[in-house]
Amino acid sequence: MPASDLANDLALLTAAADEAGAIAMRHWRQAPEAWEKAGGAGPVTVADIAVDRMLRAELLAARPDFGWLSEETEDNAAARLAAETVFIVDPIDGTRAFIAGEDGFAIALAIAHRGEITAAVIHLPARGETYAATQDSPATLNGVPIVASEAAHPEGARLLAPHQALDPQHWRTGVAPGFRRSFRTALAWRLCLVAAGRYDTALSFRPIWEWDLAAGDLIARQAGAVVTDRAGLRVRYNSPAGQAQGLVAAAPALHGPVMERLAGWPE
Repeated sequence: MPASDLANDLALLTAAADEAGAIAMRHWRQAPEAWEKAGGAGPVTVADIAVDRMLRAELLAARPDFGWLSEETEDNAAARLAAETVFIVDPIDGTRAFIAGEDGFAIALAIAHRGEITAAVIHLPARGETYAATQDSPATLNGVPIVASEAAHPEGARLLAPHQALDPQHWRTGVAPGFRRSFRTALAWRLCLVAAGRYDTALSFRPIWEWDLAAGDLIARQAGAVVTDRAGLRVRYNSPAGQAQGLVAAAPALHGPVMERLAGWPE
């Protein structure tokens, strides 16, 4: 894809993320109406819906031939699978944090072309932080390049993951490495923190929706991190299921040692 097209796509995503952030901030800490989605899919608020509607209108008006995959829009799989290029959107990643009045929620926007993420923006409006990358440019935080850490050993590595990631069944010896574990609700933000070298690895051993992963995948990789699914494979986006099989994102010298410690994928 020409560099000029990538720059234009990144500018489009950045402007949309800023507008989405402004909408979210009008609802943040204002006790927004919230409810649980069907099938145990988690909470949603009026802010999620408002952001999704704006993003869909603005982005598809600018790129009417693109497909659309968003957490808060009913999926038209036939239409998006027929599209060569697709927007992959999480209107508010970290809705639980948003409802709780915490600042760790993000707007995560990505463009996938033939299965590869080509441009991405993750905006944390309450923190004033915007992470961005294209496939031919460095990852940045508020315009300043960021680089993944130089960590090489799981023991003592700074991990972002739910506590279940340390359960014995996930590890070859039945014991997790001596990570220093922390957690952030928004997966997109976790990937950004690995990209910025503030943490060394992020793990998840469950299926992950593409909208949670897509933007952070590119940003982390353009910062030098290695990002794969649980089996060590690069994720291909705009898949029929719209999901990836887990996540191992790590500093470049750490990804291999982490993969070596992991048990096989459960039957």
